[in-house]
Amino acid sequence: MRKIPLSLLTTCMIAGSVAASIELDTAKRFNLDPTKAPSQNFDLSKWKITLPELSTKNAGKALEINKQQLRDTQTPYSHPQWFYTDKNTGALVFVAPNEAPTTPNSKNTRSELRAMLADKYDDPKNNFVVASHPNASEYGAIGGQLKATLSVDQVSFSGNDTKNGAFAVVIGQIHGSDNEPLKIVYRKLPEHEYGSLSWSYELNPEPKLQDAVDSNGKKLRQDIRHNVFGKFNLRQGDVDPKDGIKLGEIFAYEVNVKGDSMTLTFTKNPGSNKPIIKTFDVNLAQGNYQGHKVDLGYQNDWMYYKAGVYNQCNTKKSSSDCQWRGMDAGDYAQASFYQLELKQ
Repeated sequence: MRKIPLSLLTTCMIAGSVAASIELDTAKRFNLDPTKAPSQNFDLSKWKITLPELSTKNAGKALEINKQQLRDTQTPYSHPQWFYTDKNTGALVFVAPNEAPTTPNSKNTRSELRAMLADKYDDPKNNFVVASHPNASEYGAIGGQLKATLSVDQVSFSGNDTKNGAFAVVIGQIHGSDNEPLKIVYRKLPEHEYGSLSWSYELNPEPKLQDAVDSNGKKLRQDIRHNVFGKFNLRQGDVDPKDGIKLGEIFAYEVNVKGDSMTLTFTKNPGSNKPIIKTFDVNLAQGNYQGHKVDLGYQNDWMYYKAGVYNQCNTKKSSSDCQWRGMDAGDYAQASFYQLELKQ
Protein backbone atom coordinates (compact mmCIF):
# COMPACT_ATOMS: atom_id res chain seq x y z
CA MET A 1 0.00 0.00 0.00
CA ARG A 2 1.36 3.43 -0.98
CA LYS A 3 2.06 5.57 2.07
CA ILE A 4 0.65 9.09 2.17
CA PRO A 5 3.27 11.66 3.22
CA LEU A 6 2.60 12.91 6.73
CA SER A 7 2.65 16.55 5.61
CA LEU A 8 -0.02 15.86 2.95
CA LEU A 9 -2.13 13.86 5.40
CA THR A 10 -1.92 16.70 7.93
CA THR A 11 -2.90 19.25 5.27
CA CYS A 12 -5.93 17.16 4.26
CA MET A 13 -6.99 16.77 7.89
CA ILE A 14 -6.74 20.51 8.49
CA ALA A 15 -8.67 21.29 5.30
CA GLY A 16 -11.37 18.82 6.29
CA SER A 17 -11.58 20.29 9.77
CA VAL A 18 -11.89 23.83 8.40
CA ALA A 19 -14.63 22.77 5.96
CA ALA A 20 -16.56 21.05 8.74
CA SER A 21 -16.24 24.14 10.91
CA ILE A 22 -17.60 26.37 8.11
CA GLU A 23 -20.53 23.98 7.58
CA LEU A 24 -21.44 24.03 11.28
CA ASP A 25 -21.01 27.81 11.51
CA THR A 26 -23.28 28.24 8.47
CA ALA A 27 -25.87 25.88 9.94
CA LYS A 28 -25.79 27.86 13.19
CA ARG A 29 -26.20 31.14 11.31
CA PHE A 30 -29.46 29.85 9.81
CA ASN A 31 -30.64 28.11 13.01
CA LEU A 32 -30.72 24.63 11.50
CA ASP A 33 -31.50 21.62 13.68
CA PRO A 34 -30.13 18.24 12.48
CA THR A 35 -32.92 16.40 14.31
CA LYS A 36 -35.71 18.15 12.41
CA ALA A 37 -37.32 17.35 9.06
CA PRO A 38 -37.00 19.72 6.07
CA SER A 39 -40.28 21.57 6.66
CA GLN A 40 -39.31 22.16 10.29
CA ASN A 41 -36.06 23.91 9.33
CA PHE A 42 -37.25 25.66 6.15
CA ASP A 43 -40.43 27.43 5.10
CA LEU A 44 -41.78 25.10 2.41
CA SER A 45 -45.31 26.48 2.48
CA LYS A 46 -45.11 27.79 -1.12
CA TRP A 47 -43.41 24.81 -2.74
CA LYS A 48 -44.12 21.36 -4.15
CA ILE A 49 -41.36 18.91 -5.06
CA THR A 50 -40.66 16.40 -7.84
CA LEU A 51 -38.49 13.40 -6.90
CA PRO A 52 -36.68 10.82 -9.10
CA GLU A 53 -38.97 7.94 -8.26
CA LEU A 54 -42.08 6.44 -9.84
CA SER A 55 -45.34 7.67 -8.42
CA THR A 56 -47.75 5.07 -7.07
CA LYS A 57 -50.70 7.34 -7.89
CA ASN A 58 -49.74 8.47 -11.41
CA ALA A 59 -48.41 5.51 -13.38
CA GLY A 60 -45.22 6.16 -15.32
CA LYS A 61 -44.65 9.62 -13.83
CA ALA A 62 -42.07 10.94 -11.39
CA LEU A 63 -43.20 11.27 -7.79
CA GLU A 64 -44.68 14.63 -6.79
CA ILE A 65 -45.28 15.75 -3.21
CA ASN A 66 -47.84 18.53 -3.19
CA LYS A 67 -47.72 21.80 -1.31
CA GLN A 68 -50.11 20.71 1.41
CA GLN A 69 -48.05 17.64 2.30
CA LEU A 70 -44.68 19.33 1.94
CA ARG A 71 -45.49 22.24 4.26
CA ASP A 72 -46.86 19.99 7.03
CA THR A 73 -44.71 20.46 10.14
CA GLN A 74 -46.66 18.02 12.34
CA THR A 75 -46.14 14.94 10.15
CA PRO A 76 -43.31 16.31 7.99
CA TYR A 77 -42.25 14.74 4.71
CA SER A 78 -38.75 13.55 3.84
CA HIS A 79 -37.30 10.87 1.57
CA PRO A 80 -34.34 8.79 2.77
CA GLN A 81 -32.56 8.89 -0.62
CA TRP A 82 -33.61 12.03 -2.45
CA PHE A 83 -34.80 14.70 0.02
CA TYR A 84 -33.74 14.75 3.66
CA THR A 85 -32.02 16.58 6.51
CA ASP A 86 -28.26 16.20 6.93
CA LYS A 87 -27.80 14.52 10.32
CA ASN A 88 -24.70 16.57 11.15
CA THR A 89 -25.59 20.09 10.00
CA GLY A 90 -29.36 20.25 9.48
CA ALA A 91 -28.88 21.27 5.84
CA LEU A 92 -31.59 20.31 3.34
CA VAL A 93 -30.15 17.67 0.97
CA PHE A 94 -31.39 17.11 -2.59
CA VAL A 95 -30.17 14.08 -4.62
CA ALA A 96 -30.84 13.03 -8.23
CA PRO A 97 -29.24 9.99 -9.97
CA ASN A 98 -28.22 9.94 -13.63
CA GLU A 99 -31.06 7.58 -14.51
CA ALA A 100 -34.50 7.43 -12.89
CA PRO A 101 -38.07 8.47 -13.66
CA THR A 102 -38.32 12.00 -15.05
CA THR A 103 -41.01 14.55 -15.78
CA PRO A 104 -42.73 14.12 -19.20
CA ASN A 105 -40.84 16.88 -21.04
CA SER A 106 -37.33 16.20 -19.74
CA LYS A 107 -34.71 13.48 -20.02
CA ASN A 108 -32.97 14.65 -16.84
CA THR A 109 -33.82 13.55 -13.31
CA ARG A 110 -34.56 16.00 -10.54
CA SER A 111 -35.09 16.42 -6.84
CA GLU A 112 -36.40 19.93 -7.25
CA LEU A 113 -38.86 22.35 -5.69
CA ARG A 114 -41.38 24.28 -7.76
CA ALA A 115 -42.94 27.44 -6.33
CA MET A 116 -46.71 27.17 -5.87
CA LEU A 117 -48.30 30.53 -5.00
CA ALA A 118 -51.79 28.99 -5.40
CA ASP A 119 -53.14 25.45 -5.12
CA LYS A 120 -53.83 24.76 -8.81
CA TYR A 121 -51.41 24.73 -11.75
CA ASP A 122 -53.83 26.43 -14.14
CA ASP A 123 -54.62 29.30 -11.76
CA PRO A 124 -52.81 32.49 -12.90
CA LYS A 125 -52.37 33.28 -9.19
CA ASN A 126 -49.94 30.35 -9.04
CA ASN A 127 -47.26 32.31 -10.91
CA PHE A 128 -45.60 35.73 -11.01
CA VAL A 129 -45.04 38.31 -13.74
CA VAL A 130 -42.98 41.46 -14.29
CA ALA A 131 -44.57 44.82 -13.51
CA SER A 132 -45.23 45.78 -17.15
CA HIS A 133 -47.19 42.60 -17.94
CA PRO A 134 -50.47 43.80 -19.50
CA ASN A 135 -52.56 41.75 -17.06
CA ALA A 136 -50.28 41.83 -14.03
CA SER A 137 -53.11 42.12 -11.50
CA GLU A 138 -54.42 38.67 -12.49
CA TYR A 139 -51.28 36.88 -11.25
CA GLY A 140 -50.05 35.82 -7.83
CA ALA A 141 -47.19 38.30 -7.54
CA ILE A 142 -45.17 40.91 -9.35
CA GLY A 143 -41.59 39.74 -9.12
CA GLY A 144 -40.16 38.10 -6.03
CA GLN A 145 -36.95 37.08 -4.34
CA LEU A 146 -35.17 33.75 -3.95
CA LYS A 147 -32.18 33.48 -1.61
CA ALA A 148 -30.07 30.35 -1.20
CA THR A 149 -26.88 29.39 0.60
CA LEU A 150 -25.62 25.94 -0.35
CA SER A 151 -22.87 23.58 -1.37
CA VAL A 152 -22.84 21.26 -4.37
CA ASP A 153 -21.56 18.00 -2.93
CA GLN A 154 -21.55 15.74 -5.99
CA VAL A 155 -21.83 15.77 -9.77
CA SER A 156 -21.68 12.71 -12.00
CA PHE A 157 -18.34 10.94 -12.39
CA SER A 158 -19.27 9.93 -15.96
CA GLY A 159 -20.18 11.88 -19.09
CA ASN A 160 -18.94 13.31 -22.38
CA ASP A 161 -16.83 16.37 -21.59
CA THR A 162 -17.70 17.97 -24.95
CA LYS A 163 -21.31 18.24 -23.76
CA ASN A 164 -21.97 21.07 -21.33
CA GLY A 165 -24.68 19.04 -19.58
CA ALA A 166 -22.15 16.40 -18.51
CA PHE A 167 -20.87 16.79 -14.94
CA ALA A 168 -23.42 19.59 -14.40
CA VAL A 169 -26.39 20.34 -12.17
CA VAL A 170 -28.96 23.16 -12.15
CA ILE A 171 -29.44 24.49 -8.60
CA GLY A 172 -31.88 27.36 -9.21
CA GLN A 173 -34.27 28.52 -11.95
CA ILE A 174 -36.90 30.91 -13.10
CA HIS A 175 -39.13 29.02 -15.51
CA GLY A 176 -41.60 30.67 -17.89
CA SER A 177 -44.56 29.10 -19.66
CA ASP A 178 -42.14 27.54 -22.21
CA ASN A 179 -38.62 28.82 -21.65
CA GLU A 180 -36.30 29.80 -18.81
CA PRO A 181 -35.08 33.36 -18.26
CA LEU A 182 -32.74 31.95 -15.63
CA LYS A 183 -30.84 28.72 -14.95
CA ILE A 184 -28.03 28.64 -12.38
CA VAL A 185 -25.60 25.83 -13.16
CA TYR A 186 -22.64 24.22 -11.39
CA ARG A 187 -20.28 22.04 -13.46
CA LYS A 188 -17.04 20.24 -12.52
CA LEU A 189 -14.88 17.95 -14.65
CA PRO A 190 -13.66 14.78 -12.84
CA GLU A 191 -9.96 15.68 -13.13
CA HIS A 192 -10.46 19.19 -11.74
CA GLU A 193 -10.40 20.25 -8.09
CA TYR A 194 -12.59 23.28 -8.81
CA GLY A 195 -15.97 23.51 -10.49
CA SER A 196 -17.56 26.42 -12.32
CA LEU A 197 -20.69 28.40 -11.53
CA SER A 198 -22.59 30.04 -14.39
CA TRP A 199 -26.07 31.24 -15.30
CA SER A 200 -27.99 31.35 -18.55
CA TYR A 201 -30.80 33.35 -20.12
CA GLU A 202 -32.92 31.45 -22.64
CA LEU A 203 -34.04 33.44 -25.66
CA ASN A 204 -37.84 33.54 -25.90
CA PRO A 205 -39.03 33.54 -29.54
CA GLU A 206 -42.63 33.89 -30.62
CA PRO A 207 -44.60 30.60 -30.30
CA LYS A 208 -44.31 29.55 -33.96
CA LEU A 209 -40.49 29.84 -33.75
CA GLN A 210 -39.99 27.90 -30.50
CA ASP A 211 -38.55 24.90 -32.37
CA ALA A 212 -37.17 26.72 -35.41
CA VAL A 213 -33.49 26.74 -36.39
CA ASP A 214 -31.25 29.28 -38.12
CA SER A 215 -29.32 28.80 -41.38
CA ASN A 216 -26.60 26.88 -39.47
CA GLY A 217 -29.11 24.47 -37.96
CA LYS A 218 -28.85 26.03 -34.51
CA LYS A 219 -32.04 26.44 -32.50
CA LEU A 220 -33.34 30.00 -32.23
CA ARG A 221 -34.42 29.14 -28.71
CA GLN A 222 -30.94 28.97 -27.19
CA ASP A 223 -29.26 29.59 -23.85
CA ILE A 224 -27.00 32.62 -23.55
CA ARG A 225 -24.49 31.63 -20.87
CA HIS A 226 -22.58 33.82 -18.43
CA ASN A 227 -19.61 32.78 -16.30
CA VAL A 228 -19.67 33.70 -12.62
CA PHE A 229 -16.83 31.74 -10.99
CA GLY A 230 -14.79 29.59 -13.39
CA LYS A 231 -15.90 28.74 -16.97
CA PHE A 232 -18.98 26.74 -17.92
CA ASN A 233 -17.62 25.10 -21.12
CA LEU A 234 -14.33 23.56 -20.00
CA ARG A 235 -13.10 20.40 -21.71
CA GLN A 236 -10.77 17.56 -20.76
CA GLY A 237 -7.21 18.90 -20.66
CA ASP A 238 -8.26 22.49 -19.86
CA VAL A 239 -6.68 24.24 -16.89
CA ASP A 240 -8.37 23.76 -13.52
CA PRO A 241 -10.53 26.88 -12.90
CA LYS A 242 -8.99 27.93 -9.58
CA ASP A 243 -11.29 30.95 -9.41
CA GLY A 244 -14.14 28.43 -9.27
CA ILE A 245 -15.84 26.55 -6.43
CA LYS A 246 -14.91 23.15 -4.99
CA LEU A 247 -17.38 20.37 -4.28
CA GLY A 248 -18.60 20.87 -0.72
CA GLU A 249 -17.67 24.56 -0.68
CA ILE A 250 -20.46 26.82 0.56
CA PHE A 251 -21.58 29.74 -1.63
CA ALA A 252 -24.75 31.78 -2.07
CA TYR A 253 -27.01 33.18 -4.74
CA GLU A 254 -29.84 35.69 -4.67
CA VAL A 255 -32.39 36.27 -7.43
CA ASN A 256 -34.40 39.46 -7.09
CA VAL A 257 -37.07 40.34 -9.66
CA LYS A 258 -38.37 43.85 -9.03
CA GLY A 259 -40.39 45.86 -11.53
CA ASP A 260 -39.17 44.57 -14.89
CA SER A 261 -35.61 43.88 -13.75
CA MET A 262 -33.87 40.74 -12.54
CA THR A 263 -30.80 41.24 -10.35
CA LEU A 264 -28.54 38.26 -9.67
CA THR A 265 -26.05 38.25 -6.81
CA PHE A 266 -23.51 35.44 -6.35
CA THR A 267 -21.25 35.22 -3.29
CA LYS A 268 -18.21 33.11 -2.51
CA ASN A 269 -17.24 32.89 1.17
CA PRO A 270 -20.65 34.06 2.41
CA GLY A 271 -20.75 35.05 6.06
CA SER A 272 -17.00 35.66 6.15
CA ASN A 273 -15.07 38.94 6.33
CA LYS A 274 -13.77 38.36 2.79
CA PRO A 275 -16.76 37.61 0.56
CA ILE A 276 -16.34 37.69 -3.22
CA ILE A 277 -19.50 39.10 -4.81
CA LYS A 278 -20.58 39.30 -8.45
CA THR A 279 -23.82 40.84 -9.70
CA PHE A 280 -25.73 40.87 -12.99
CA ASP A 281 -28.78 42.85 -14.11
CA VAL A 282 -31.27 41.87 -16.81
CA ASN A 283 -34.38 43.66 -18.08
CA LEU A 284 -36.79 40.74 -18.44
CA ALA A 285 -39.37 42.77 -20.35
CA GLN A 286 -37.10 44.32 -22.96
CA GLY A 287 -36.38 41.42 -25.33
CA ASN A 288 -33.73 41.51 -28.06
CA TYR A 289 -31.32 40.08 -25.47
CA GLN A 290 -27.70 40.93 -26.37
CA GLY A 291 -28.84 41.82 -29.89
CA HIS A 292 -30.75 38.58 -30.57
CA LYS A 293 -33.74 39.94 -32.46
CA VAL A 294 -35.65 36.66 -32.15
CA ASP A 295 -35.97 37.23 -28.39
CA LEU A 296 -39.29 38.77 -27.29
CA GLY A 297 -38.33 38.88 -23.62
CA TYR A 298 -40.69 37.82 -20.84
CA GLN A 299 -42.95 40.87 -20.52
CA ASN A 300 -46.04 38.92 -21.61
CA ASP A 301 -45.11 35.63 -19.94
CA TRP A 302 -45.79 34.14 -16.50
CA MET A 303 -43.00 32.60 -14.43
CA TYR A 304 -42.18 30.64 -11.29
CA TYR A 305 -39.12 29.90 -9.17
CA LYS A 306 -37.44 26.49 -8.85
CA ALA A 307 -34.65 25.32 -6.54
CA GLY A 308 -32.88 22.08 -5.62
CA VAL A 309 -31.06 19.60 -7.86
CA TYR A 310 -31.89 19.21 -11.56
CA ASN A 311 -29.24 16.74 -12.77
CA GLN A 312 -28.05 17.66 -16.28
CA CYS A 313 -26.20 14.35 -16.73
CA ASN A 314 -28.32 11.75 -18.54
CA THR A 315 -27.58 8.57 -20.46
CA LYS A 316 -28.66 9.81 -23.91
CA LYS A 317 -25.70 9.81 -26.35
CA SER A 318 -27.22 12.81 -28.13
CA SER A 319 -27.19 14.73 -24.86
CA SER A 320 -24.57 14.34 -22.10
CA ASP A 321 -23.84 10.62 -22.68
CA CYS A 322 -23.44 9.81 -18.99
CA GLN A 323 -23.62 6.35 -17.46
CA TRP A 324 -25.76 4.81 -14.77
CA ARG A 325 -23.57 2.43 -12.78
CA GLY A 326 -25.24 3.17 -9.45
CA MET A 327 -24.85 5.58 -6.56
CA ASP A 328 -21.64 3.94 -5.31
CA ALA A 329 -20.02 4.67 -8.69
CA GLY A 330 -20.79 8.38 -8.25
CA ASP A 331 -23.35 8.72 -11.05
CA TYR A 332 -25.58 11.26 -9.32
CA ALA A 333 -25.84 14.92 -8.32
CA GLN A 334 -26.30 16.25 -4.79
CA ALA A 335 -26.54 19.65 -3.10
CA SER A 336 -27.03 20.76 0.51
CA PHE A 337 -29.00 23.95 1.19
CA TYR A 338 -28.35 25.89 4.39
CA GLN A 339 -30.67 28.73 3.41
CA LEU A 340 -33.68 28.67 1.11
CA GLU A 341 -35.97 31.68 1.28
CA LEU A 342 -38.74 32.58 -1.15
CA LYS A 343 -40.49 35.95 -0.81
CA GLN A 344 -43.47 36.69 -3.03
